[in-house]
Amino acid sequence: MTTALPTDEQTAPATASRSTAELAPLPRQSRLATAEGKITVAENVVQKIAGIACREVSGVQAMGSGGTRAFGALRERIPGSNGPNVAQGVGVEVGETEAAIDLDIVVEYGVSIAELGRSIQRNVKSAIERMTGLNVVEVNVSVDDVHMPEAPEDRPESRVS
Repeated sequence: MTTALPTDEQTAPATASRSTAELAPLPRQSRLATAEGKITVAENVVQKIAGIACREVSGVQAMGSGGTRAFGALRERIPGSNGPNVAQGVGVEVGETEAAIDLDIVVEYGVSIAELGRSIQRNVKSAIERMTGLNVVEVNVSVDDVHMPEAPEDRPESRVS
């Protein structure tokens, strides 16, 4: 006499049903959780890294919207200030293993905005992932203005010498 082995359906509890979440692949192991403990990265750290990495790309003239740039210029003039705020124009969302970045920039006139945006996305993503171990899920670049170079002929001539 042969005995039939029970199938998975027969051995599984009757109330259990497999959801699509159970069928999805497991997330990759985080480099921020180790056997020794957990590593957390503050939002301001990610903001600074993103700001510096964005400014490294040729064609970025400034960062931030008009109001934040004006406020930043005033702040820099105050004696004892730390200089420019590298996190100006950078918004971030940081989770346990992922980050999303929003950048507001001013481009130099004549630069291809599409190519500049892709270069910024690559550089920012690479810098954050390399330095923090976070997985960057998106880098959104918003071009707020174009910086026009001042030409000497645009200045009005003085009527007196």
